[in-house]
Amino acid sequence: AQAILQSIDSLHRGSVGVKMVEGEVRRPREEPMEAQRDQRATKLRKTDSTASDFHFPPPSPAPADEFDEGSRHVVPPPSPASAAFRPQVEKGVKYIVVSGGVCSSLGKGVATSSIGALLRGHGFRVTAIKLDPYINIDAGLMSPYEHGEVYVLDDGGETDLDLGNYERMMYLSLGRDNNLTTGKIYESVIKKEREGKYLGKTVQVVPHITGAIVEWINRVAQQSVDSSGLPPQICMIELGGTIGDIESMPFIEALRQLKFQLPENSLAWCHCSYIPNMSGQKTKPTQHSVKALLGLGVQPDMIICRCPDPVLEETRKKIANQCAIQSGRIISAHDVANLFHVPGIFAQQHMVGMLNGLLHLDDLHVAKNSMPGSGKNLRTLNDWEKFAKQVDQAEAAMPVTIAFVGKYNKGGGDAYQSVVAALNHAAVAVTRKLKIEWIDATHLELPSKDARNYEELMRRAQEAEALLKAADGVFVPGGFGDRGVEGKARAASLAREWKKPYLGVCLGMQVALISFARDVLGIADATSEEFDSFKTSKNHVIIFMPEISKETMGANMRLGARYVEFTNPENSLASSLYGGQQRVMERHRHRYEFNIAYKERMESKGLIFSGQDETKERMDIIEMSTKEHPFFMGVQYHPEYKSRPGTPSPAFYGLVAAASNPKQVDEMLLKCRREGRNAHWTPFMI
Repeated sequence: AQAILQSIDSLHRGSVGVKMVEGEVRRPREEPMEAQRDQRATKLRKTDSTASDFHFPPPSPAPADEFDEGSRHVVPPPSPASAAFRPQVEKGVKYIVVSGGVCSSLGKGVATSSIGALLRGHGFRVTAIKLDPYINIDAGLMSPYEHGEVYVLDDGGETDLDLGNYERMMYLSLGRDNNLTTGKIYESVIKKEREGKYLGKTVQVVPHITGAIVEWINRVAQQSVDSSGLPPQICMIELGGTIGDIESMPFIEALRQLKFQLPENSLAWCHCSYIPNMSGQKTKPTQHSVKALLGLGVQPDMIICRCPDPVLEETRKKIANQCAIQSGRIISAHDVANLFHVPGIFAQQHMVGMLNGLLHLDDLHVAKNSMPGSGKNLRTLNDWEKFAKQVDQAEAAMPVTIAFVGKYNKGGGDAYQSVVAALNHAAVAVTRKLKIEWIDATHLELPSKDARNYEELMRRAQEAEALLKAADGVFVPGGFGDRGVEGKARAASLAREWKKPYLGVCLGMQVALISFARDVLGIADATSEEFDSFKTSKNHVIIFMPEISKETMGANMRLGARYVEFTNPENSLASSLYGGQQRVMERHRHRYEFNIAYKERMESKGLIFSGQDETKERMDIIEMSTKEHPFFMGVQYHPEYKSRPGTPSPAFYGLVAAASNPKQVDEMLLKCRREGRNAHWTPFMI
């Protein structure tokens, strides 16, 4: 064997030619690349104890350590049309994608908001984008029964309710572009195709639709959404729907492409999944969900497990083994007493530390935990823990019952999510347990005597009236269409008659005006133009706004943040609730307005028009003197959209405080005046 090895070595030496041919010019060594090759070749050589002089043939030249250095000269130049479907992305923003599997309604929005709140608490500037796979342009025309409420933003965007979660938990002021739908993307791409911007290319889902999604995300991720005016550092992206849905695949592919257009450590993928507890925690649904995601080319960096109880260590190990992920990156999102505990639950499992390892967040500049705007916003983890304890204390306190006279009650809490949140914020502020008495508006309507089932309908109306009377306060929300309108008007009339605290929002203010015209002014046929399709009434107290088109419906309303001026701020109930301010900025969503032809007659009977728009022709707030009624207020705008934890909407705070203690309303208003103005309302600042 020794002889064979020596002969091979001699042949090798002869073939390589170790001796320099006389006159041959030695090529200068290329440092440090030559030195790197020698080091790698040395590592690859193996020396046997019995054949110390044996060496393998030299390896082929090693590639450069930096791939970009080695491949820079071999990448073909982009075609002229490349920019049309594969735009350049800003490489300074970090992205966190939150997807969901197994089933819908897992709490992706809450997880996204809670992660964003934690990051904001660490001083990072955060924004959020919701990707909705449905073909609708926006949520404006979607049924509350199917999709929940329509959330209105400052710029008038009608969006998914999850943007309300983002704004409430992260204290942001988002825009309509922060909600991206399939309809918006296809509309944008088809418009470009008609303009000839694709240079004759065949327009396809990949790369044109996916490229448009990447371009949209990149643009919106750089838009400032807080009072700092600076671009965000971290962009939260929630992918709507469930992994495996056909309509969401272009978004998944676009996000996959985005990851590889960004530098390393720029995008982290968090996947929410469900862990059912059936004689033990079951991981099979999560395994299949992650495998579906892997099949689309995405390896999640973190798995958030929704389950009734904390995830067991045994469950973590099983998921880690089957889903090719470290057990430390499996987060338990178990049930808690209230959702404000979620940031703390994530913090206990070192969520931000794991994201720092994935995204190198310590490379970003961290701001101080103080920004201009409201001093009451929750920022640090300590703030969230304190507020969560306040919520727990309120839940253990005396109840305050609010009769909620709505027409979408069967849609569950999602149909009125922002209203319920605003009522809860107010209840926490006065340390009372909120109890909502859901009353269907149609149940309050009195039937005609010739109705076939008159006795049954009358009994139902009497039962609904009894619930209304037993409540501490009455709330009537907005809505569209004539169904249940008479029941809402009756609720406003009874609350005024019984001296029961009342707040009406949008349609709730309009029905209060209609009932006032009927009961106090004696105009029996008073109604709204919206409900008088056969033109049988001569007294339209509520009329269609002249600038609104009757041809289309989508995004065709008075939408977004607008100033509301107080006519007599020194003596106004509404102005007192806002700290005695001269004007505030609130969000609107309506097509109809009060007919000012009836204004003087109503004022002569004690109704106060305390808020109006800047033209002084649109009435935005009505109220009654606290000498005549403990608390009677109606607003044309939607104050629930700007209510925040720790900073409840003044209108909702007034209702709940008055319902809790109707004899102390004047003292409550004086306290609000002493606290003074809040920049959260004029203009919106955080």
